[in-house]
Amino acid sequence: MSIATVAPGVTAGTWNIDPAHSEVTFTIRHLMTKVRGSFTEFSGVVQFAEEPADSTATVEITMASLDTRNADRDAHVRSSDVLDVENHPTMTFATTGVRTEAGEHYLDGDLTIRGVTRPVSLEVEFHGVAEDPWGGTRAGFSAATTINRKDWGIEFNVPLKGDKALLGDKVDIQLEVQAVRA
Repeated sequence: MSIATVAPGVTAGTWNIDPAHSEVTFTIRHLMTKVRGSFTEFSGVVQFAEEPADSTATVEITMASLDTRNADRDAHVRSSDVLDVENHPTMTFATTGVRTEAGEHYLDGDLTIRGVTRPVSLEVEFHGVAEDPWGGTRAGFSAATTINRKDWGIEFNVPLKGDKALLGDKVDIQLEVQAVRA
């Protein structure tokens, strides 16, 4: 299987993630609803290979760029109680493999948060390739995964009545990516 089969229009080579047209977002349960947030500063590179399994991606996210639309909550999440951005200013992802199973595409890799590195798999959806108005070539992708925050040492919580807790352990991560051919 070639890259043209998996992602028609994508050519082998270096593609840079365009942060102005991409998003890194997350969702976590808070009480009985979900809170959504994003990271506004990040960078990344995708190296597409002729054989998709040989492709790689690396991403670095600035943890202080966390935005949940609430300044007090953001300050607390940045604190040593949760993300400890003073001691761990970045979150990183680096691929360890690319695979296709039952027609679905996955990007396997190592996710590092708070100095803890654990494997994750992101399900990836390809949205196509197009020329932009500035002469560049762009490819669009969505990717998603779910992690347990405790696997990265993020233990903070507040117990509530009835054996409940303020925060859920599950964090859904969503990426919307435009990558530009270098």
